[in-house]
Amino acid sequence: MNRFFSNEDTVITEKYVEIYGEDVNHIRNVLRLRVGEGITLCNGLGRDYLCKLSDITQEKVVADIVDICDNLSELDTKITLFQGYPKSDKLELIIQKTIELGVSRIVPVMTKRTVVKLDDKKAGKKTKRYEGIALAAAKQCGRGIVPEIMEPVSFKEAIDMAKGLDMSIIPYEEAEGIEYSRKVLSDIKGKGTLGIFIGPEGGFDREEVELAMKSGIIPITLGHRILRTETAGMAVMSIIMFEIEK
Repeated sequence: MNRFFSNEDTVITEKYVEIYGEDVNHIRNVLRLRVGEGITLCNGLGRDYLCKLSDITQEKVVADIVDICDNLSELDTKITLFQGYPKSDKLELIIQKTIELGVSRIVPVMTKRTVVKLDDKKAGKKTKRYEGIALAAAKQCGRGIVPEIMEPVSFKEAIDMAKGLDMSIIPYEEAEGIEYSRKVLSDIKGKGTLGIFIGPEGGFDREEVELAMKSGIIPITLGHRILRTETAGMAVMSIIMFEIEK
């Protein structure tokens, strides 16, 4: 069933919903849905409205509510991915796939080894595009929320943000052995919030890792292989999802 998220223009009553904006064109002209067909509308707070289309015009779509249920796709732990800003369009792939795996927020981080240079105007434009990718990914995989995509921050700002989380980890090639890392990852279960730090191409600078460790961020290893920046976050998310999924 096609899935949509409510926004500030959406009207939700006890018996029906009214959809406005870009989704009207998508329902009417792209998907070519007709009156009587079903859709799911999520309120972005973990609640799904199973609906049957009752009216479709150029301005709005009206759908009768058939059932209301809680969305069970969200992990109990809210995960923030602090992603070292990569080159090219790699961040688009990272956003799409880590959202499929359950991340709640993605924060691009400008590190010492980040090659990309962005001014405020360019950063804002890219963030807008990333938000669209996040929305599409959340729809595709049945999420109960649309994960937040923040504008890029400095490494120091990312560290300060992580201080407000219950726990944070940073994959690092010189971290202690795999058994220690397994123990750290198993301790995530039951935590309300978690931060994951992933470096850009070339990884984090040693001084950055030392600053992270001084701030209570725990270094872990992902094994004997060196993973690309676009692979590392997905690998960590896959492990964590398996550990804490009910």
